[in-house]
Amino acid sequence: MRYFLLLCFSLSLFNCEQSHPEKLKKGMWRAILETQDNEVLPFNFEVINDTLLTVFNAEEQIKVDEIIFYNDSITIKPPVFEGYIKAKLIDAETIEGLFIIEELDRSVPFKAVFGNSSRFETSKDANINVQGNWETTFSPDSLEDLYKSKGVFKQEGNTVTGTFRTTTGDYRFLEGVIEGNTMKLSAFDGAHAFLFTAQVTDSTMSGTFYSGNHYKEPFIAKRNAKFELANADSLTFLKPGFDALAFSFPDHKGNMVSLSDKQFKDKVVVVQLMGTWCPNCLDESKYFVEYLKSHKSEDITFIGLAFEYSKTEDKAFQNIERLKTRLGIPYPILLAQYGSTDKEAAQEKLPMLNHVLSYPTAIYVDKKGKVRKIHTGFNGPATGASYDEYKTEFESFISELLNE
Repeated sequence: MRYFLLLCFSLSLFNCEQSHPEKLKKGMWRAILETQDNEVLPFNFEVINDTLLTVFNAEEQIKVDEIIFYNDSITIKPPVFEGYIKAKLIDAETIEGLFIIEELDRSVPFKAVFGNSSRFETSKDANINVQGNWETTFSPDSLEDLYKSKGVFKQEGNTVTGTFRTTTGDYRFLEGVIEGNTMKLSAFDGAHAFLFTAQVTDSTMSGTFYSGNHYKEPFIAKRNAKFELANADSLTFLKPGFDALAFSFPDHKGNMVSLSDKQFKDKVVVVQLMGTWCPNCLDESKYFVEYLKSHKSEDITFIGLAFEYSKTEDKAFQNIERLKTRLGIPYPILLAQYGSTDKEAAQEKLPMLNHVLSYPTAIYVDKKGKVRKIHTGFNGPATGASYDEYKTEFESFISELLNE
């Protein structure tokens, strides 16, 4: 019913009275998404031409080349992910509509205005400098939902960039401001829309994390230069009595693929538990593609196991093939699960694991078929030094396995 109402709203919003489409003005735009508690989640994009725009999140630049004009409406579809913006051109400098993820039955009100390159509007200077490391606790009052994180920030004047690292990944390239004692950070990439707001002192933070308009949770933080997260190589492991990984899942042609197949014999194999909807998985996949381009070896192969929320097998494979095409992924990605990304259900498909804690998770298998290491989560380029350390450790460990 909810999606039917959304469809009705969309049809009424995007009428077809005009015989020729309007075009967006070239230059910088400021967009906002409506979250909860009357907060808005802003981001900026630059219109390059009628078929290309760039979304900005701190150092991240997302090129969007799927832009469709139809009479007085426009569809903007960021690369890889399912989410898209469907909006009406009010005039050449204003568009209004929705950010939609159909398979999750979600929609968020959207508006964008031309000529404003500010992300957050500010009227006063920062009273606090948040640069540095922050020991962060999300959902601190809930034993069931509580989890730890490491906030890592840089600040110049009012402007703040950085991210929150967790044991399952990071919250991408966050960008925002400090105004007085109030910090606001946001990110939008076509899959997730994140907003963090907090009241800050020299040594503490107290705030709220919003994901779109469907979820929010509190967080607290304190300065702690020495705080570190648990070792990502220690969180997921094989249960006692197991030393190997076993599975059999279909590829896009319906062929069942297993680690025991001839193509994996006597090779180092990196098994990637992932989803096409997952930004941290996207970052990991980009790195794996980069690694394979610069390290030519017939003795190593990668294989992805996709856990998709798409309601049908066909749609799940469409998303997998779109991801592979967009990133130039040369290795197979099998469909391990569709209709849900539930981690308990995922673990049932891989019963030798103690649990599936995160998408992504990388499982390293040596030439004899033995699991040698399992790395939970992925801290991508938004984490700076942590990302560089990961790449160095990855290449060193793979080199060790290849030389055995």
